[in-house]
Amino acid sequence: MTTTFSQLLSGMVVSVEIFLLTLLFSLPLGLLVAFGRMSKNRILQGFVKVYIAIMRGTPLMLQLIVVYFAPFYVFGVKISQSYRFVAVIIAFSINYAAYFAEIYRAGIESIPIGQYEAAAVLGYSKSQTFFKIIFPQVIKRILPPVTNETITLVKDTSLAFVIAVAEMFTIAKQISAKQASVSALMVAGLFYFVFNYVVAYIMEMFEKKLSYYR
Repeated sequence: MTTTFSQLLSGMVVSVEIFLLTLLFSLPLGLLVAFGRMSKNRILQGFVKVYIAIMRGTPLMLQLIVVYFAPFYVFGVKISQSYRFVAVIIAFSINYAAYFAEIYRAGIESIPIGQYEAAAVLGYSKSQTFFKIIFPQVIKRILPPVTNETITLVKDTSLAFVIAVAEMFTIAKQISAKQASVSALMVAGLFYFVFNYVVAYIMEMFEKKLSYYR
């Protein structure tokens, strides 16, 4: 029992690491991609559109495989064992950045242009206008869709098994197969449920804090 618990616990840690690191990299990357998507430079805008189309139009499972094997097949670089986890973070980050970019873009474009004009009259620079006036409003507007993507990310961490990264669900499957019991899978299901509940609760707290109508 102790061994089973320690194995499940190690899987939980890996799942949480994938979740946190993906958010850490994909949220700011998504903002940069959103800027590229809205750029007046047609070449940059076109490149970003293709990137977003590929990320949203192909399975994350396939992207994991490509990111993991590309260094070997494209550049002839030997793949180390430690690269598996790095590949997971890279694939998850560039995938979720594409989704977050479209959420950011929708939020930014929902702000009335009059606010930009008013800020210019008051002497604000473009960067000051965005980060002091526009971005705080954007954050409030995009929290619900960001919450949905974040909850999806919790469940998507189980896809790391594709390149043999032993996260929570993979370890639970291995234990269940070995013991001929579904108890480990039930524990994994409970973990994902509780994890998602905590994430949803935290995001709801942010929404209430940013609400203008409290």
